[in-house]
Amino acid sequence: MIDINIMKIMEIDTLLFAKVIADDTRQEIMKCLCCVWLSVNDVVEKLEGKVNQPTVSHHLKKLEEARLVFVREEGRQRFYTLNEEYLTVCCGALISKFAPSYSAQVVPLDSIPTSDA
Repeated sequence: MIDINIMKIMEIDTLLFAKVIADDTRQEIMKCLCCVWLSVNDVVEKLEGKVNQPTVSHHLKKLEEARLVFVREEGRQRFYTLNEEYLTVCCGALISKFAPSYSAQVVPLDSIPTSDA
């Protein structure tokens, strides 16, 4: 097995990550997108009308800019899913930055399976 340091491979903007996930609506959208591909309208439906389509589109754009979602285009429609690996790496980076003594107790990033494994 090749020893790869994911933290060095992925450039992480912890400030952008923290800003993006600080929003309650984006957190709800991220929950909806875990392990599934959804269109904007699917997300609006899952949020049960609490947020309209233009607002969901705005939040998805912010999540995309922060690399927290993958986007797939089919014709004129776009589908989104949570980038779980990057989310995990960003959380690890925050722990390492703000709680370095605690980070040794957390599961090492190199033990987290990647999509390449």
